[in-house]
Amino acid sequence: MRKLSAAVAAFAVLAALIGAHKADTDLFVLAVAAGLCAVTTWRGAGMSTFMRIFAAIFSTETIAFGLTRLLQSENLWPAALAEYAPPESMAVTVSVFSIMVYAISRIGVVQEMTRIADLYFDSDDRGEGRVWPFPRFAARESAIAIAMIVVLVLINQGQVGITVRLSFFNRDWFNAIQEKNAAEFWRQLLYVFTPWAFFYVAIAVIEFVVQSMLIIRWRRWLTQHYVQRWLRAHTHYGMTLAGGEADNPDQRIAEDVNRFISGGDEGYGIYSYSILLISTLSSLVSFSFVLWELSGNYPLPGTNIYIPGFLFWVVLLYAALGTLITHLIGRSLTGLYFDKQRREADFRFSLARLREYSEQIALLGGEHAEERSLLQRFRGIVFNYLAIVRKRKELMAFTATYGQLSPIIPYVITAPFYFAGRIQLGVMTQTASAFGRVESALTFFINYYTFLAQYKSVLDRLSSFDAAIDSAQAQADGRRAVSRAASDRLALENLTLSLPDGRRIVHLDALAFAPRQSVLLTGPSGSGKSTLFRAIAGIWPHAAGSIVIPQGARVMLAPQRPYIPMGTLAEAVVYPAGVEDYARADIEEALRAARLADFVERLDESNSWGQRLSGGEQQRVAIARALLAKPDWLFLDEATSALDEKLEGEIYRMLSERLPKTTIISIGHRSTLLDYHDRHIEMAAGADGLFAPRDKVLA
Repeated sequence: MRKLSAAVAAFAVLAALIGAHKADTDLFVLAVAAGLCAVTTWRGAGMSTFMRIFAAIFSTETIAFGLTRLLQSENLWPAALAEYAPPESMAVTVSVFSIMVYAISRIGVVQEMTRIADLYFDSDDRGEGRVWPFPRFAARESAIAIAMIVVLVLINQGQVGITVRLSFFNRDWFNAIQEKNAAEFWRQLLYVFTPWAFFYVAIAVIEFVVQSMLIIRWRRWLTQHYVQRWLRAHTHYGMTLAGGEADNPDQRIAEDVNRFISGGDEGYGIYSYSILLISTLSSLVSFSFVLWELSGNYPLPGTNIYIPGFLFWVVLLYAALGTLITHLIGRSLTGLYFDKQRREADFRFSLARLREYSEQIALLGGEHAEERSLLQRFRGIVFNYLAIVRKRKELMAFTATYGQLSPIIPYVITAPFYFAGRIQLGVMTQTASAFGRVESALTFFINYYTFLAQYKSVLDRLSSFDAAIDSAQAQADGRRAVSRAASDRLALENLTLSLPDGRRIVHLDALAFAPRQSVLLTGPSGSGKSTLFRAIAGIWPHAAGSIVIPQGARVMLAPQRPYIPMGTLAEAVVYPAGVEDYARADIEEALRAARLADFVERLDESNSWGQRLSGGEQQRVAIARALLAKPDWLFLDEATSALDEKLEGEIYRMLSERLPKTTIISIGHRSTLLDYHDRHIEMAAGADGLFAPRDKVLA
């Protein structure tokens, strides 16, 4: 950006010198605009990468179109290309764009948008692409994305340029109609309108393809980024414990990421608004020049006083007033849309939970309670929906009225001059068209207010999701208790365990587990037994002290209710490994050893096994996993509680035989478990109300 800034500054000096030599005021204006552009380009080195893309494009175009303008001023532009010369105001236009990009980048909400966008545009990941008819190539994903943005911006500017050119066609064509000039009518239609119109269609198709590829690549990368951040270092578990505002992470990743980039069903995301804003600014600046020049045809109503840019000031005042009123009416929509997404996600999650626990609900006869709960949640959706309807009704009433009046105003202003014969029909229609373009650009906020409010709520949800991830990771990093050491014992020292609300529940001075010494941990409910296991497993973030695990030891924890993923039964048994990581015979043998021989023939069957298997069968699937994984330390958190005592005994004896090098530490309440363990530890409450493990002598 610094080198580009120096180049723009050098051009500004050149334009000023030529302007002074020729006494050309327009060149002085160009020099001033380029000078300001050079300043903002220099300062733009600290902008976000996403915004720097646009600033760099416009600053480069300032030099390119500016040199073209200087060639025109010196009569060096080829006469054969006169029809295709860019408008003389183009250099000033793009320099203004560059300045505006810098100004917009200072707005807080834009900085929050670009912070998320820069995750993609600053990445070092490699990607592949193909531009027909050339072969595939590999490059940095961010470089491919930047190239696509540049192409889209150039296409968009070309479309605006064609629109400006067609506005002059519109003027000349209607003048030919008024003058009954058939030759000029057909010349304009065949040689001006037709080639430009078909060229517009061609680049519109190219724009759609490039835009679609950019959106899906961006979404793929950002989805992968958030999934990895959410799952890394058990962050998802820490966020669940913490609670807070980051509700429904599934929706944040699946829907909000899509809406952030492309807008989802609404079709307005960061890409859309960026390009749409560029198009709007292009139309604003380009047609403002046209409208400013046309204003010389119209004095103040009832006078002969001509104000420079009279029509421009009229549309500016009209748009500013409409924008202010729109914001005052609709400013509460952002909060309503934020609440809408939360309520919708909660309702979907409740339905999914009902399906997951359908058997338990049926056994308890809880259908009526579930119906009441679901309808209550849905009533919240209805109330929120009606609140949005009321607010949008007010907003629509104003914007519809505003939109109905807008096309009429330029005709009301120009009609007296047309009827008096002071202007032609073509000038009148061109004035109305330019007025409408400028007014539409200035009322961008009005036209897209509802979509902007929805988008702001999506941005807030992603930002709060990011903040929740950062908080969970910081908390886990700041209170990480687990470490590795060259020892064969698993040792805990000066360990304190707390609940997410900060209340301490367990404190111990020292506790050690010897290898291959099976241990039974008992104690009353709420005494911190499972919390202790989770701390040893390294997933409990509210731990202070020291947990030392032997270097290289593999630790596995089997909870009371194991996770059974959807898919084939084989995938459920080997989870989290892949089916290809084990021999088929080993998987079958693990099932037989876990007393699930009847399911061996169903290993390749895909099903919702979490619902198809009973509680005891699910626990035995977890046992089969342990047999395959062969951990050094196996923690069983009531992992056989759904089995009868006889089957439970068989499982423990089988584990002892098949995993002779594994140290088994169990949580359980049955006294029969004492027969399968060498050591008994009980969680006992101290005088301070905290629980601590105490050794008990086995009978």
